[in-house]
Amino acid sequence: MTRIDKTSRIPLYLQLMDILIIKMEDEIEENGQLPSEREICQQYDLSRTTVRQAINELEKDGYIYKVHGKGTFVSPKKVNQELVKFYSFTEEMKKLGKVPISKVLSFDVLEADRKISNKLSVAEGSRVYCFSRLRIADDIPMMLETSFVPYDLFPGITKEDLEQTALYEIFRHRFQTEITMADELFMPVMTDEKEAKLLKMPPSLPSLRIERLTHGVDKVIEYTNTIARGDKFKYHVRLEN
Repeated sequence: MTRIDKTSRIPLYLQLMDILIIKMEDEIEENGQLPSEREICQQYDLSRTTVRQAINELEKDGYIYKVHGKGTFVSPKKVNQELVKFYSFTEEMKKLGKVPISKVLSFDVLEADRKISNKLSVAEGSRVYCFSRLRIADDIPMMLETSFVPYDLFPGITKEDLEQTALYEIFRHRFQTEITMADELFMPVMTDEKEAKLLKMPPSLPSLRIERLTHGVDKVIEYTNTIARGDKFKYHVRLEN
């Protein structure tokens, strides 16, 4: 659809939504600016009320975002993550043609408390790595991760290692440890102020909290708690009978 049909039974705002979606997919790049409401009204001979309804619905559906005083812009496309096999942030971003970067915000070796010892199946008080990373793709913050890894299984990992090499590559190549599976738990959460600042997003937007337990052949090798931007990811699961 490229024009408004005022004789159609399809509401005018829905027709306009379809037209604008096609324009955004074919003509306007991510973060590109849409014409103003006045310009859209004039171009398609529609009332301000109809145009505003279409714009508001597109914003609710995540196609666009508004910047006060500047206008309306095309939202970046969400990463479509298939939850049918093991995945890593670094590899998934590379598949999409994006440049992944991990910024290590903190790095420590701690004694495992009861919660972490239970998660990793290690003795309480044993040494574990604890590090937080900001996961970035094409200079856009995407995820905030806090990970715990048993020190005795992977001795000698440094902050510099994590900044230069993907963690799972370190497991695989330095310690000959293959990943066999991972358990993940997803929960919608409201992004707090600290998380929102690091992820460069409004604190009012929701995020996904993802808890992952990563398994080697016969042991848990990582526990990670992730805050993923709700406006950057969507997850797909296929259920078969």
